[in-house]
Amino acid sequence: MILAELIKGIDGVSVTGNLNFEINGIAFDSRKVLPGFLFAAVPGTNIDGHRFIDAAIDSGAIAVVCEKIPQNQFQDITWIQTSNSSKVFGQIASKYYGEPSRNMKVVGVTGTNGKTTTATLLYRLFKQLGYKAGLLSTVCNYVNDKQYPSTHTTPDQLQIQELMSKMRDEGCEYCFMEVSSHSADQDRIAGIEFVGGVFTNLTHVKLCPGKILQQDSQFGPFSSACFCGAWSGYRKIRRRYRAYPTIGIYQFPTC
Repeated sequence: MILAELIKGIDGVSVTGNLNFEINGIAFDSRKVLPGFLFAAVPGTNIDGHRFIDAAIDSGAIAVVCEKIPQNQFQDITWIQTSNSSKVFGQIASKYYGEPSRNMKVVGVTGTNGKTTTATLLYRLFKQLGYKAGLLSTVCNYVNDKQYPSTHTTPDQLQIQELMSKMRDEGCEYCFMEVSSHSADQDRIAGIEFVGGVFTNLTHVKLCPGKILQQDSQFGPFSSACFCGAWSGYRKIRRRYRAYPTIGIYQFPTC
């Protein structure tokens, strides 16, 4: 795919270099970069992907998504600068795989407890009703009846889009996915078009050390200031909610 098409319509990017060339693949792991790839330098909790820009270029990367352009800019490299590499990479990954979430109804399930059970029950229910469906969950990922191993509650941006593209190619009409609070905070769900979401519950189990829930009059008694809380995931699904306003966001009653 031509690089200009990959970033078309993505807000908040500044480009230095040529956009009119073919991208052979995309990666955020420098060890998986091959000649002609786009590399995304994504800051992580413990490791900053910007440290591996040189390694990615040595492996053949010809375009780099980053938040900070290195002082020693390489020649013939196209730099795509943004304030949020993770979010932009999710949008690029979606475009690279043909925006598969637009070809099915994606429902996200977030909350402290019950995500796996709820998403799996929905997947099984719709399968029993005769629909082709996919599942992204902690235990296992499914493309209709085919199983794919799961490594995280919510896969990374690249895995999500690859699995959703398989669902699209398989003719799946629905995709049910767990959305962990961490994945929402890290923008791993960027580029996904949700038609609805399920918010199970929110407890203090999910709070990160040192984070405090505060009063938030706009969104209820829990604040998105604690981005590691499930409420953050709920809000991000809601903002990406695209159609079917009668579906809305469902919240399970708690005892």
